[in-house]
Amino acid sequence: MENNLEEIRREIDGVDARMAALFEQRMDLVRRVTEYKKAHGLGISDPSREEALVRRNAEMVADRAIREYYVNFEKQVIAQSRDWQRRLLSGMKIAYSGVPGAFAYIAARRLFPGAELVSFPDFARAYASCEAGETDVVVLPFENSFAGEVSTVTDLMFSGSLYVNQVVEVEAEQNLLGLPGADKSRITKVYSHPQALSQCAEYLQRHGFEAKEFANTALAAKRVAEKQDPTRAAIGTAEAAELYGLEILEARINTSRTNTTRFAAFSRVLNLDTENKRKMGKHFILMYTVKNEAGALAQTLNIIGTHNYNMYNLHSRPMKELLWNYYFFVELDGDIATEEGSSMLRELAPLCDRLKLVGSFYTR
Repeated sequence: MENNLEEIRREIDGVDARMAALFEQRMDLVRRVTEYKKAHGLGISDPSREEALVRRNAEMVADRAIREYYVNFEKQVIAQSRDWQRRLLSGMKIAYSGVPGAFAYIAARRLFPGAELVSFPDFARAYASCEAGETDVVVLPFENSFAGEVSTVTDLMFSGSLYVNQVVEVEAEQNLLGLPGADKSRITKVYSHPQALSQCAEYLQRHGFEAKEFANTALAAKRVAEKQDPTRAAIGTAEAAELYGLEILEARINTSRTNTTRFAAFSRVLNLDTENKRKMGKHFILMYTVKNEAGALAQTLNIIGTHNYNMYNLHSRPMKELLWNYYFFVELDGDIATEEGSSMLRELAPLCDRLKLVGSFYTR
């Protein structure tokens, strides 16, 4: 029996050696995936692919009694792969406009955890830093559910050379932030951006707090931290509270729960993701100008409809260099990296003075 046990243990050692070699091979492939993601401005996690991978691989385990253990094993391997990607991507520089703790900072950190976030004073300089190669990706807001398009960023999309490869939605969750241990009943003044103050107007009136406008929510939190006055508070994010050593005195004080901003991750390479078979939730953006001919715009819209793409966002913007001329921003459901998509672009081209595929992405 002892000889049999030793023989079994030697066989296990052999399996472990092969598993170690395969693990090393897998992690090298993860490194190559990470290099691709870095070049295309993509994030680490892809939950739908991870779920499909676990489900598919589990089916290869014939013994149902141990299949559930393999599922756990596979999930641990994926988790280790994500950690490896985070380490590899830690050298990435991600540009954003604003200050630490602001919503742009939150969006950038959510898309690229572990990367170095680089703050710029305005959208144009953040965008230009990525164009010049000073940063790898730039994360900018391009639409708000209340205020509509962010026109400056839309103009950069049209005139610039970068592509949108990811979009994330960030809800404007506002919290009352104060010094650690502060008594909410002693608060007299509350600082924040005018929009945040407006979103929380009911709460401020109910508690008799005096509202004081500030440049943005994160700087308001910083001001409260610096003043060290327990009668002062700020309205801002949980991230701002963490960054500036404040405490959330009351969470989610904004009246509306539907104020959401969409942030785009721009990079220098367009990612069409032809290998990903998941088509649900995929979108793309076209920008174009039409020839100055009767019915030219209508013809472009008819072509889009003929190819069965659902257009759910359309607006126009004036062209700065040409008086009374406009370009059009069109966001569509579907995958542009198909024969249908290529055919549509070919048909649109003769009708457009300029036609630009700005990006292809999944919304997170």
